[in-house]
Amino acid sequence: NIASPQSALDVMCCPLRLPQLFCTCMAFSLVVDMGILRGAVGNWSMSIWCFCFAMTLIISTVELCKLQSRFPFFWYNLPVLYACYAALLCLLAFIIYATTHVHFLPYGPYRDRAITATAFSCVASVLYAMEVACLWQYYELSEVSCYVHTMPGLLKVLETFVACLIFTFLSHTSLYLHQPALEWCVAVYSICFFPAALTILGNLIGWEYRLPVTFPILQFLLTLLSVLLYVSALVLWPLYQFNEKFGGQPQRSNYMDCIDGLTYYICTWDEELAVAILTALNLLIYVADLVYWAHQVSVGTED
Repeated sequence: NIASPQSALDVMCCPLRLPQLFCTCMAFSLVVDMGILRGAVGNWSMSIWCFCFAMTLIISTVELCKLQSRFPFFWYNLPVLYACYAALLCLLAFIIYATTHVHFLPYGPYRDRAITATAFSCVASVLYAMEVACLWQYYELSEVSCYVHTMPGLLKVLETFVACLIFTFLSHTSLYLHQPALEWCVAVYSICFFPAALTILGNLIGWEYRLPVTFPILQFLLTLLSVLLYVSALVLWPLYQFNEKFGGQPQRSNYMDCIDGLTYYICTWDEELAVAILTALNLLIYVADLVYWAHQVSVGTED
């Protein structure tokens, strides 16, 4: 019964929610009025902090007002799912903002404010990770089945998170619109993202038991397709971005926006390299997911 021990869960989470709201609000406030020195990376980081603040406030309000039963899904899955994403997002904002933007700011009050904002982002990430650990411990002690507390759930979170990172670097269409092979890679990232996101949504709502086919078999087939598609992207993206025979640029110095060390954004070559690395990383995650579902299907077949 989830409702009866809800007060105990509130006692565990409320001491973390207030510092989370404070840290994300402070990080956003410190960067919002930096003007031109904020940069594109600053705007991107601000959107993460603003999103985390708003979602934390909404979840806290719903739980304090006892409105969980009015939502058409299993509410207890949502806070831990969101906390996983928030921990990863705030950690990412801390790393990206510190390494690609703060490093290039001139010494002065604006640099100090940016450093303080990254510190608040790091603390927020730790607080969200602590919430995930507390919720997992609570669900385990209460014998509550939580999708994110399982291996496939964690892998799906990582798959969608890395895909969102790839989409962030692909916001500049000049990276891929000049080559059909690169457009295919972008299509691969989109095709693989939606089944993973729908799987998380389906488990949140409880649709996995209403499917016309066995859930492990469906997941195995979708993951196998994603692995094959990502293999093609892993081959084509570096080939057409870094091989001169296919129109790529192997040297970072070949891009004018990568020569100037005073730019407040990630240059084109760095974006291309980041997409290549993230593609390889997500492929490894999908392979681990495939191995899990292959084992589940084999066990189910034997049974």
